[in-house]
Amino acid sequence: MTFLKMLLAALALLLIPAAVQVQAQPAADDFGVLVMAHGGGPAWNGQVEAMLEPLRRDYRLEIAFGMATPGTIQAAAERLEARGARRIAVVRLFISGESWLERTEQILGLRPGAPPRPEGGAHAGHGAHGGHDMSLWRIESDARFALSREGLADAPEMGAVLVDRVRAVSREPARETVLVLAHGPEDDEENARWLRQIDARAAAIRDHADFRAVHVESLREDWPEKRAESGARIRALAAEAIRDGGRLIVIPYRVSGFGPYARVLEGIDYEADRHGLVPSTEVEQWVRRQAEQLRTALAAPAA
Repeated sequence: MTFLKMLLAALALLLIPAAVQVQAQPAADDFGVLVMAHGGGPAWNGQVEAMLEPLRRDYRLEIAFGMATPGTIQAAAERLEARGARRIAVVRLFISGESWLERTEQILGLRPGAPPRPEGGAHAGHGAHGGHDMSLWRIESDARFALSREGLADAPEMGAVLVDRVRAVSREPARETVLVLAHGPEDDEENARWLRQIDARAAAIRDHADFRAVHVESLREDWPEKRAESGARIRALAAEAIRDGGRLIVIPYRVSGFGPYARVLEGIDYEADRHGLVPSTEVEQWVRRQAEQLRTALAAPAA
């Protein structure tokens, strides 16, 4: 009887659909995925790692935290190559598709301009910005790379994330103003593009319910003069939103966390679940979509 049970269990394993068996481990070809993300503290990094965890069942996947940092990209590429990857999709998990695009192309050798890797290792001769290594050099790799160009501001999937965030705190849409806040860049024209792109995602909020108003603003956090101007405008919008019994809902359009917005809005009543775009399965699906598009690009013969 025991032998019969063992035989039936073995037959059951053989009958598991092939798709389920494949999902249990990365694809057996030479494809890998390198996700670039800005990075932050343990909570920030942990949320990104948890969001990406389901993709590890289907891809060789490594993460390079930093603002297009050659050292972390080199290390992630080496880990992928050690696992058999020879074609690597580089998915840039940034709000704007413009963020560090040219710099990343140079680091990967897809564009001229980066010198060879310096002697003495990954951190030789580095500069710093906000604690990040800002040295520039071309990584050493025999792999072929393809680079994503779409940012989360362009991603249609993010409309559903914004609706989820609003739904968590909305009570009476007719008297509620939704304020979507983003980091923002220094350049005025680029900032205008950020606002247009994110406002297109915020259309999902307007379609979800008849809110009193929906605004999209950027704080331009790293540039004091621009930040002061943007901060004043954000506070004015927030104050107007709560006038005459109004209610303010704040949604951060950031990869993770609430950023500095609590300080900016200090003294103003508002509601927020304080989550960025992660955690969300929508961001996971966006990464998957980018990876598959790049897989197709890498399937073509090298030029």
